[in-house]
Amino acid sequence: MVTGKRFLWRHPAGRIYVRIKGKLHRIKAAEGTPEFDQEYWAIMTGKRAQAKTSWKALMDDYRTSDRWISLKPRTRADYDRVMEYLREKIGDRDVKALTRSDVIAAQKANSHRTRFANYIPQMLVILCEHAIDLGWIGTNPAKGVRALKTPEARKREHLPWPDWAVDKFRAEAKGLAALIFEIGVGSVQRPGDWMGFKWGDYDGDSLVLRQNKTDKPLVLPCTEMLKTALDAAKQELGATPIAARPILMKRDGNPISYRYMADLMLKERRRLGLEAFDLHALRYRGVKELAWAGCDDDEIAAYSGHATKDMIMKYAGEARQEMRARQARQKRR
Repeated sequence: MVTGKRFLWRHPAGRIYVRIKGKLHRIKAAEGTPEFDQEYWAIMTGKRAQAKTSWKALMDDYRTSDRWISLKPRTRADYDRVMEYLREKIGDRDVKALTRSDVIAAQKANSHRTRFANYIPQMLVILCEHAIDLGWIGTNPAKGVRALKTPEARKREHLPWPDWAVDKFRAEAKGLAALIFEIGVGSVQRPGDWMGFKWGDYDGDSLVLRQNKTDKPLVLPCTEMLKTALDAAKQELGATPIAARPILMKRDGNPISYRYMADLMLKERRRLGLEAFDLHALRYRGVKELAWAGCDDDEIAAYSGHATKDMIMKYAGEARQEMRARQARQKRR
């Protein structure tokens, strides 16, 4: 316990806090210094000033820069999630106080979600580069932090939807979830691209898309199932939708977010006992269907927009093995 100022409390690790109404406010300055007293009384009076070189100020300025403006929508969405976290955790702190150990500690605190944890140092590198350009700092303490590896126990491959699961979902899924499903299987695109489809992208036969990840423009001739689902959704609107209206919308007329879509589909899969088969696996189901139809890897890549053929070879290869094994069984009889 720290003495002399009645609201001070020392953590067993040595950190000093001001306790007000059950909330702890950390003092960063060294104990016994004028800066320590200033921080204490600023907290006590509610006048703790935000540094002019705070993380909040830096992130706000970064959003006006060409670095931010030139990003693809998918990248912006990923960065937004990390900056929201940083704003909550260190928003009022001075950028100049950041150390390499701070970066590693933040990454470690999120090690239970490896992908997000690795985004933290990446985002801090970018923000610190922007701070260097502004003249706030001279070096980048976030550079060179090693990425965490996903533990083997947490690694899980996406399970392509088997026929019985596809049939069950099509027979029993309701409303928006059913439309999302057909877009996922029929378009063979990443889930992050599904929300981007607008009614102006559909001409009654095909969808057009510019992929968020690759920036590649694609024309996607629709399957009969997808055409039927899109035509039904369009008819339900009661009037011809404007071209800019997103195909996937909430009941209140607002566009859906990725999180909204993921939660909705998870809830529906749980209801139907299909939780093992996730959103990304719908794309792989589409790849397998193309392989079953006799498409070669180049034809599948033209449809899916895969930049490399590794995933195509994996899932199309599985489909071809299954198909040939069934053909072999017929000959064996």
